[in-house]
Amino acid sequence: MEIVDSTIGLAAFKGCGFVPTMGALHEGHFELIRSCVRDGLPPLVSIFVNPTQFAPHEDFNRYPRTLEADARGCQEAGAVAIFAPTVEVMYPRGMARAQEEAKSLHLPTVAVKPRLEDACRPTHFAGVCQVVARLFELCRPQRAYFGEKDYQQLRVITQMVESSRSTDTTCSMPQIVPCPTVRDADGLALSSRNRYLQPHDRERALSLSRALQRAREILRDDTAPGTLGATEVIARAESAMRDELERHQLQIDYAVVRDANSLEPVTDAHAPLQPGMLRALIAARLGAVRLIDNA
Repeated sequence: MEIVDSTIGLAAFKGCGFVPTMGALHEGHFELIRSCVRDGLPPLVSIFVNPTQFAPHEDFNRYPRTLEADARGCQEAGAVAIFAPTVEVMYPRGMARAQEEAKSLHLPTVAVKPRLEDACRPTHFAGVCQVVARLFELCRPQRAYFGEKDYQQLRVITQMVESSRSTDTTCSMPQIVPCPTVRDADGLALSSRNRYLQPHDRERALSLSRALQRAREILRDDTAPGTLGATEVIARAESAMRDELERHQLQIDYAVVRDANSLEPVTDAHAPLQPGMLRALIAARLGAVRLIDNA
C-alpha cells in the first residue's frame, strides 16, 4: 500500500472515499475504511497529528505515533493509500502563520455556542476546521467518513461543509458520511487514548456508557404521553448521568442532553420529544485520561 507524504501524486485519488485521522488507529477507524469499501469508493486515509488543534497544555507531544502499525491495519481494512504529510506540507507558510490563521477563522455556530468541547477546549475547533478544510483541498474526496464518537466535531464539520456549499455554488467540499461509534464488547467506546487507561480503571471508564444507557431509559420512559415535560425529563436524565459518573469518581467536564443538531439546550418545556431529536453527551476525566462518549 502506498504512503504519500507530499502533494505529488494526490491527484490520483481525487473522488475517493476519505478517512481523516491523527493515527494511533483502532477498529473504529478501520470500520470507517470498510464503509468506504462498501460504498464502492477507494479509501484514502490521512494520518496527521495537527498541532493547531492542541492547546499548549494538551497532549500533542504525547499523542501516539504508530505509522507502521496503522499502515498494516489500513491495508487489511481495504485502504488504497495513506496520506501522511509533514507539517511543512500542511502549513507551507509556517506554523506561526497557521496558528494566526486558525484564530481568525469564522467558525460554525455549533463550534462556539453549545459550551461543550468549545468551552473545555476553546481553540480546538478552529484547528479542526483549518486542518479538515486543508485536507479536503488537497485530497478532493467525493465523500469523507467520520465517526459519531466525536459528535460535536462531526456536527462542526458537517455545518462547515453546508455553509461552504451555501455561499459557493462551485464548492468542491465532499459529502460528510457519519458512522456509528464502535465499542468494545463491554460497551467502552473505542478511542486512541484508551491505551492510557490502567487495567484497574477500565471498570470506572465504563461508567460513561452506563450513564448514557441510564439517560436513554429515563428519556424513553418519562416522555410517554401525560408524563413530565421536555425540560424536566432532560434534567432528570442529566442528573442520572452525573450520579453514575460521580459514583465512580470521574471528574466531569459535562454530562448533558441537547438538541441533536444544534447541540444547544432544549428550552421549550412542552416540546414533543421525538426519536433522534436529542443527543446525550459526556466528557469526563479519569486521572490524566479524558474520555468522551455520546448516544
